[in-house]
Order: sequence, then C-alpha cells, then structure tokens
Amino acid sequence: MTQLDLVVRGQRVALPDGIRPAAIGIRDGRIVSTAPVTEAVDAVRVIDLADDEVLLPGLVDTHVHVNEPGRTEWEGFATATDAAAAGGVTTILDMPLNSIPATTSVEALEVKRAAARDECRVDVGFWGGAVPDSLGRLADLANAGVYGFKCFLLDSGVPEFPPLDAVRLHTAMTEIAAFGGLLIVHAEDAPTIAQHTLAHAPTYAEFLGSRPPEAETAAIEQVIDACRATRCRTHIVHLSSAAALPAIRAAKAEGLPLTVETCPHYLTLAAEQIPDRQTQFKCCPPVRETANADLLWAALGDGTIDFVVSDHSPSTPELKFAGDGDFAVAWGGIASVQLGLPLVWTEAAGRGFGLDDVVRWMAYGPAHHVQVAGKGSIATGSDADLVVLAPEETFVVDKDALRHRNPVSPYDGRTLSGVVRRTILRGVDVDLDGPRRGRLLRP
Repeated sequence: MTQLDLVVRGQRVALPDGIRPAAIGIRDGRIVSTAPVTEAVDAVRVIDLADDEVLLPGLVDTHVHVNEPGRTEWEGFATATDAAAAGGVTTILDMPLNSIPATTSVEALEVKRAAARDECRVDVGFWGGAVPDSLGRLADLANAGVYGFKCFLLDSGVPEFPPLDAVRLHTAMTEIAAFGGLLIVHAEDAPTIAQHTLAHAPTYAEFLGSRPPEAETAAIEQVIDACRATRCRTHIVHLSSAAALPAIRAAKAEGLPLTVETCPHYLTLAAEQIPDRQTQFKCCPPVRETANADLLWAALGDGTIDFVVSDHSPSTPELKFAGDGDFAVAWGGIASVQLGLPLVWTEAAGRGFGLDDVVRWMAYGPAHHVQVAGKGSIATGSDADLVVLAPEETFVVDKDALRHRNPVSPYDGRTLSGVVRRTILRGVDVDLDGPRRGRLLRP
C-alpha cells in the first residue's frame, strides 16, 4: 500500500459508530483508512493523541454572517475564518446578508467569491438569497454554486435584503422545489412583531416581550403549510422558542421535508440572567427563559431539532451598543463561531449528553442535512478535517483574545470546558499565522 501522509491515532476517536480507539489514515487530504490503534503504520507523519484528548471531525457551521464585502468593518473572511479555525470549525457557509451586495444574484455571488478568495483559513461555501427581486432566477443562482436560499418573513434589518410575504414565500418554495433546492427561513411573523414593537427597551424584559414566542409559532406554522403544499425542502434557522416544537414534531411525523436548527446562545444563556442595558446579549429571535432552554435541549435529544450552528452575527461595537443600552436600538446578533464547541459541550456534559451527541449536532448533522459533501464525519472518503479537543480542560473566555473582528461577547468571563488544541484541514495542521488554505466550496 502507498505510504500515508498522516496517521492520527488515539484512545478516543469520534467515529460514526461511536467513540473508540482508532488510527485514522490520511492521504491527499482525505481519510483513506480507519484501523486499530495498535496496528503498525507506514506514514510520513504520525500524531499520537494525549490521554486527555479526543479526535473529532471538524465542525460544520452552516450559519455564519461574514459581511464582506460592504460591511467588512463588522466582519471579514480573514477574521471570521480565523475564529472558526480556532474553535474547531473547518467549514462555514456564509449567509447572503449583511454584505453589500447581498448574495441574491449570480453577479453578486461572484463579487462575494472574489472577496473571499485567498482570505479563508477554513473551507467556505455560500448561501443565496430569496428576496422579491431574485424570484424567477433562483435556479441560475443554484447552478452558480450556492447551497440553498435564505429568506426572511419580516424586516431583515438591512434594506438590501427585503422579506417575502405569504404569496412570494409560496412562489419561492414552488420554484426551489422544482430543482430540488433548499429554502432556509428566518421565521418570525411580521404582523405579530409589529403589534409588540417598542421604540425603546432599556430592560431585557421589555425587549423579550417585543419578540414573543407566538411570532415564531405563527411563522413556522405558515412555513409548514407552504412546505406541505410545495414539498420544498425547508429549514428553520435559529429556533429560539420551544412553543413551536409541537408544530415541528407534527410536521416531521407527517413526513414533510423539514429540518430545524438552534444555536448555542439559546441553549446556554437565560433571559433571567441577562442584565438590563447589556446589549451584547441581544439577538433576534431573542434568548428566552431557562425553562424554554430545557425544552430545546429535550428536542435536541429526541431529534426534533436536527443540529446546532452559531448564527455568528457580529457588528461594530458602535452598532452593538447603540442607544446606550437600549435593546430596541442596538444591533441584534451574537458572535460565537469560535466558542460554539465549548459552549455546547459544557452545557451538554452537565445534562448527561456525550461528545458523540455534540458531533452529531455540530458536525455530521449540518453537513448531512445541508448536503455539504465530504464534511462532518471521520469516515473513509471524507475530507481529513479533524479537531483535537481536550474536553475536560477548562478556560475563561476573554473577549479581547477571540479572533473575530470586534471584541464583543456575552460570554466574556465565562468558564467553559473543552479546549481546541489542534485543527486539521484536509490533512494539514491549521497555522493561524501561516498560509490560508481554505477552499471555496460548491455543492
């Protein structure tokens, strides 16, 4: 047999059938063998894991707002992918907003690709946008290489990415279903939000009341009805409200092509603990109460929620703290692509889940459901994207040491378990000071 480029071996390797001892053989950037850890190897390089380390597949984060070009001062490809690599994320998919232009046409996708080229530390794919002006041309954008289409059912917060009303939502889903594509939906109901909107919200309780659970439930029920009518593959992004879980469970039991994600902040933060005027905690939909998070965790455990991704959505500190602590004025979004793995692992371990569950939620799940080929598992034929994690080691989050562009984080000062000691992209160690080897992906 031809000599291997690399073998990584250890007592705890997260394989598709569970965590067990194994030696992973790598050649030309791909996994070519899984062997007993004691088997003799012929390899250019061998990495032996320490006793406190576990080998995981590289995480796949399909919900990242990079914002370049146009709003690179919020976040750019260099800083976003540095943060991803530092956190064990080896693949990200970039959202079609808040860059300028938004990724709603083939021409805009090429602008986005040009901005990303040679700037990425990890592999990057792209979502397209389903907005009123892009309807009728979505197949062209799919053929140009996006993984699917994002839409909003209410104001997105940026003028270049308007929402779809009920009629246009059905139109988009019919169009996307015709070529087997995927629609991902920010599901909050515009009329419900309009009824609760506040001009000022200096307390978190006021802000939480302005984004009620019934806004998510109404929107998700609307999306489910359209999914039933069109049979379009449909995905609900950043589910925050457990009140929508019964409708989601019923839709899945019916066999509708529906998947759902949630995010670390909805699983690890609690409304009761958010201080007033601390707008680093603002996101939309909002972080809800502890009892709500308990129900989200149960839904992860029973498979109602399919996976967990960051919704990394940064801005400048000036926007994040606009209004001097007014939640109604400040930009909504939490930057956490670097912290997703330790955040989820810390909370999951305390709830009796294992690292194999975290791998299913944060690596295999997003790769499988979004169809990001070759990613998300330590299996023969997959890309050799790997993470060496010390799950029992703890650290304290320092917002100024995080790699995303602007030093804002609701997790500053929080103690977490799970230190990423090494990230490997296609068989080569990621050097955060070295060359950028990330590729631009297409479905």
